[in-house]
Amino acid sequence: MTERISAPGDLGRRIAHRRKSLGMTREQLAERARIDPGYLGYLEESAASPGASTVNQLADALGTSSEELLGGTVDLPPGRGPGDTRSRLERLDPDECMRLISPGGVGRVAFTNPTGPVVIPVNYVIHSGAVLLRTAFGGPLDEDLRTGVKGVEFKIAFEVDRVDDPNRQGWSVLVRGAAHHVSSEEEKAAVASAGVEPWAGGERELYIRITPAEITGRLIRHGQA
Repeated sequence: MTERISAPGDLGRRIAHRRKSLGMTREQLAERARIDPGYLGYLEESAASPGASTVNQLADALGTSSEELLGGTVDLPPGRGPGDTRSRLERLDPDECMRLISPGGVGRVAFTNPTGPVVIPVNYVIHSGAVLLRTAFGGPLDEDLRTGVKGVEFKIAFEVDRVDDPNRQGWSVLVRGAAHHVSSEEEKAAVASAGVEPWAGGERELYIRITPAEITGRLIRHGQA
């Protein structure tokens, strides 16, 4: 009897996301994994429980692991695997850095408050060339980032990264600039439709804009044999 797998996560979404990130069509993946394209479409769009051999074939074709496709690493920190001595570290220019972070998502704000260094994950979008955050009044990004002097703003750091565990590669981008609290009615109207939606929910009506004064980035590229 063929062993069946009940995926602990959204298997279809993970297959589709990995396939698209590699620039592959369904037909190309199906051919590489030696499965029917129609069945692949069913797997990507339905809550299916394929056999273990099918999952292994897809993982091999996608250059990842069956554990990764099944969501078994969701609650684990990224980058746990060994490095590759053939890989190389490259610096990214500002334009490439902005291209990488322009889709928006989750980044980290870093600053120093009276008790020491602080790093906070936040949802963000890129709006008019700046990083735009949305948070709560009275929170750490509000009270700790106000100088109390009109026209004087704290300089903070904002970081975004992506780790590709199976391929032992990834990138990171660091943006440094002043934390501007959006306050005027004109500014509020300009950012209201930017589409930054915090996962944390609740009342989060304070917008903070970080206009880049410095943008740097690094890329770890997988080495070739």
